[in-house]
Amino acid sequence: MNALDALKQVTTVVADTGSFALMRAFAPQDATTNPSLILKAATDPQYAELLGHVRGKADAVDRLLVAFGVEILKIIPGRVSTEVDARLSFDTQATIAHAHSLIDLYAAQGIAADRVLIKIAATWEGIRAAQVLENQGIACNLTLLFSQVQAQACAEAAVTLISPFVGRITDWHKARGAVWSSVEQDPGVLFVRTVYGGYQSRGVQTEVMGASFRSAAQVLALAGCDLLTVSPELLAELQSLPSTSASPREQTSAPPLTPRKIGPRLPGRARALRGPGEGLGESDFRFGLNEDAMATEKLAEGIRSFARDGQKLRDLVRA
Repeated sequence: MNALDALKQVTTVVADTGSFALMRAFAPQDATTNPSLILKAATDPQYAELLGHVRGKADAVDRLLVAFGVEILKIIPGRVSTEVDARLSFDTQATIAHAHSLIDLYAAQGIAADRVLIKIAATWEGIRAAQVLENQGIACNLTLLFSQVQAQACAEAAVTLISPFVGRITDWHKARGAVWSSVEQDPGVLFVRTVYGGYQSRGVQTEVMGASFRSAAQVLALAGCDLLTVSPELLAELQSLPSTSASPREQTSAPPLTPRKIGPRLPGRARALRGPGEGLGESDFRFGLNEDAMATEKLAEGIRSFARDGQKLRDLVRA
């Protein structure tokens, strides 16, 4: 058994790619997409036919995102995450409307809503939109999550899934000179473990999906998390490793793979996280986020990046 096989026994492995061939190669349960991944895939000549079907239509980019999602769902047994336009990250009503538009496009292709996660940036407005959508039966993946206050707000909104970005947290700390002796001390890894543990202790049923990994060691250090979305490069590395081995490049920092590093989920229903007048208000959320410099910077940076790639995708479709 290789490390990827062993990981799949304790964690739902999700492919972080828009490549159909790579999904077939690694056989993940779910898949995540974003404008950057779809842009990268759409520039490959093998996807010219998909582009051709949507060109000239008013909602061409949405149709392209859904076209990729439909093809992905022919390969994987689980769910695909499709992202709302990043430019709507601070507009609750526009986010809700765009989510419904995407779900309608999937429905027109015969795809049920329970196979789609609507991916929304974890801003205050995004979380409020997700709360409404969840109550309407549309499951959401709250992305670009970097702070405890975001995790708490998502739990209180009872969203289906959150995506804390392990590698981007690590990047921020490394850029400021932080060092650690093992992956067990990696701030990105520790953040996901803390969020997962907090949800466990409070009976929160929101799923935690670690994302944005920089190494196989980070992935293995979160074995047992509900889901982990992993790039093809790291999936290949995990597939090449025996289940008891660390990455050859990281023997000093990667722990041997054990059945679990965190979890498992405790049984039982979610306890109410808030009553009348309780829970995070908007000012509490915004101040808490403001107090976390890393989360503030990385959330803004992520939205800008997805918005830029979204524009490039629109330009590509029009070209």
